[in-house]
Amino acid sequence: MLRPGQMPAQRKAAFPPSVDENTRLLILGSLPGDASIRQGEYYAHRGNAFWSLLGDVLGEDLRGLPYAMRLKRLRMRGVGLWDVIESADREGSLDSAIRGAELRDLPIFVSRLPVLRAIAFNGKTAALHGRRQIGEDSGLALIDLPSSSSAYASMPREKKAEAWQLLRRWID
Repeated sequence: MLRPGQMPAQRKAAFPPSVDENTRLLILGSLPGDASIRQGEYYAHRGNAFWSLLGDVLGEDLRGLPYAMRLKRLRMRGVGLWDVIESADREGSLDSAIRGAELRDLPIFVSRLPVLRAIAFNGKTAALHGRRQIGEDSGLALIDLPSSSSAYASMPREKKAEAWQLLRRWID
């Protein structure tokens, strides 16, 4: 039920995957936020630490590169990106506002990635939906990461960076 003056949530859709046949590590988010949707780029909000956290893992300044080059550098290192939610109703960008989520078919998708070894979930929402679909007996390493979102401010960036370093194991 809407409160007076409240707008109904908008249906928001995710992006296509950024993967190829050499993807060994797949990083799954929940659903792109409004800034990302407006720009048509994964993790476009300037407060989101994704590109700097992953850049630390790779030893590269990803944030300083044009977006297309960021994706290319990830694919060259065997890293793919996607989201667990295809579309959902959501007012704003917070995962807690997601309603009526249509989930991706992750088991089919990951079966088409021949050298995939690990899936990392960027935040609790991605982990909740992703782990349910993939299951613990998939033969893949499943890694829960603290969200790179600035909305997850209870963990300092240094602690997030430490947790994200676990990804090194699956990167060339």
